[in-house]
Amino acid sequence: MTEHAIDPAFAIEEAARRLRDAKMTGAQCEPVSSLLSGQDIEAAYAVQQLNVERRIARGQRLIGRKIGLTSMAVQRQLGVSQPDYGALLSDMIVGDGAILPPDGLLQPKVEAEVALVLGSDLDLDEPNVADVLRAVAFVLPAIEIVDSRIRDWKISLVDTIADNASSARFVLGTPAIRADGFDFAGCVMEMTINDAPASRGDGRACMGSPLNAAVWLARRMRQLGTPLRAGDIVMTGALGPMCAIRPGDRVMARIAGLGTVGFELGGAGS
Repeated sequence: MTEHAIDPAFAIEEAARRLRDAKMTGAQCEPVSSLLSGQDIEAAYAVQQLNVERRIARGQRLIGRKIGLTSMAVQRQLGVSQPDYGALLSDMIVGDGAILPPDGLLQPKVEAEVALVLGSDLDLDEPNVADVLRAVAFVLPAIEIVDSRIRDWKISLVDTIADNASSARFVLGTPAIRADGFDFAGCVMEMTINDAPASRGDGRACMGSPLNAAVWLARRMRQLGTPLRAGDIVMTGALGPMCAIRPGDRVMARIAGLGTVGFELGGAGS
């Protein structure tokens, strides 16, 4: 049986297994989009959900969501008109200033973001910016460590969605501030790697404002019957270009009006 003739339900299971095996063995895999050929992005989200449920069954907690593809340039590149989302699980969070062991990372990259921590549920029809602002308890600077289990990052939209929106880890910085008064659109981000400039951008790079990204996510999750809840962490999307990192690299990001966040990628065995 060729991949193109695979039963849709079996294809979803097989795609989930392929990504899971790549994560466990550290060996990059071939794109799963060939397995899901002829199916829409909902099949890719079904793959994502299978692996998320498996991790939860093994003791992890769902602690929030990440938003990807918030750059208009990247959306045009992939031929899509909206972002995607992935799950944040309790084993993904890294302490500010920590040394992160490279175990489980295949080809990591970093991007600086604005993170939100919700103080109340967003379980209402068609939530808007005002609703999101009322629900946010804290805003923090953050770094997302993105990764792909797909060989050489040769991904399509289906591949990245299935692969939990190409997520791996995330770091929350300081201080945690209230949302009122913070310039979400105009905040300038500067990220360095080993003290050398690596990436620069601002809030407008994220769908015009990280709040717009959060509204999109709140609406999407409500439509799916899994609304954002109090306590959820929301990684709103990159403020500038992502950069590849290697063991031993020290990453630091500063977001004007918000604060700093950083970590070091340790060497083998760290």
